[in-house]
Amino acid sequence: MNSFDGAGRPQPRPGVLAIDPYRPGKSGGTGAGKIHKLSSNETPLGPSPRAKEVYKKAAERLEIYPDGTATALREAIGARYGLDPARIVCGAGSDELISLLSHAFVGPGDEGICTRHGFSVYRITILAAGGMPVIAQEKNLTADVDEILAEVTPKTKIVFLANPNNPTGTYLPFGEIKRLAMALPRHVLLVLDAAYAEYVTRNDYSPGLELALTSQNVVMTRTFSKIYGLAGLRIGWCYAPAPICDAINRIRGPFNISTAAIEVGIAALQDLEHIDKAIAHNETWLDWLTQEIAELGIPVTPSVGNFLLLHFKDPAQAQAADAFLTSRGLILRAVDVYELPQCLRLSVGTEEANRLVVAALAEFMRGEGGLSA
Repeated sequence: MNSFDGAGRPQPRPGVLAIDPYRPGKSGGTGAGKIHKLSSNETPLGPSPRAKEVYKKAAERLEIYPDGTATALREAIGARYGLDPARIVCGAGSDELISLLSHAFVGPGDEGICTRHGFSVYRITILAAGGMPVIAQEKNLTADVDEILAEVTPKTKIVFLANPNNPTGTYLPFGEIKRLAMALPRHVLLVLDAAYAEYVTRNDYSPGLELALTSQNVVMTRTFSKIYGLAGLRIGWCYAPAPICDAINRIRGPFNISTAAIEVGIAALQDLEHIDKAIAHNETWLDWLTQEIAELGIPVTPSVGNFLLLHFKDPAQAQAADAFLTSRGLILRAVDVYELPQCLRLSVGTEEANRLVVAALAEFMRGEGGLSA
């Protein structure tokens, strides 16, 4: 007779149930009318028109397995950036590649370093691999190379660094990234997560390709989910030394990228005009939102991504602002899971959404709508 107590059913290995699952941003509002989702850093321009057409055509061949090595997509990425396709691995978003890297290089008793306000998936994947996350403190909401290096021990196997960082929007210049890479022990893998690289227009920024090209322990990850507008298809890629690619390919799923994702990704990558429009839109409205919101008395962390971190006086005010905006169909991201309970993250949206959110924040700060700022 089967038992329904804990001893009578399959049990996850120790530690799995202690992992807090990833919490995505809200998708819907409570008020009537149009919803503006500004919680997930999605591009307001949507995907390339060319990509949409390719996606429609892909529906004619859904019964056929995709190319298990995503050769055409890797070759297109290689051509775009001047890279060796053999050193590119594609995944179901960069999230899958981050997970594969943890599982390939971290085991029980090992440590993985991430920064205090870094992407929460890093911690989850380190724990899932049986390792122990080690948190490096930041300075002014920005990763600090010396703080990271201070946490390195003989047990350290991997360092995750988002550059630019989500949810803060801050970044490290290439000189600091290079200093970190050069100072790490050779057995420690440095993973540079450059999900928002296409949005950065600063002269001292680099996503890290130079280091991934020349080092044996540096990987750069990228995504098609942000500026390319393909979050729903889940496409990511990394560039890494050949032995690291070999390790990832041994444990990834055999058909982890769909045919539609491969073909649409190629089309999106080649539509440079659409990407230029997305960069220009973001540059204009990121600056406008930063200035307008700061003038309302809400401090804003300077950002190089397609989002802003808004600071309220305390967690209660942030929660009240979130509820107020949600009631008007403006969905922002609470970031308490990132130890920023007094903040909300705002994605750059359409002109309509951007103007509405500033107007709603102004109303909130005046104490209207039954809420007090």
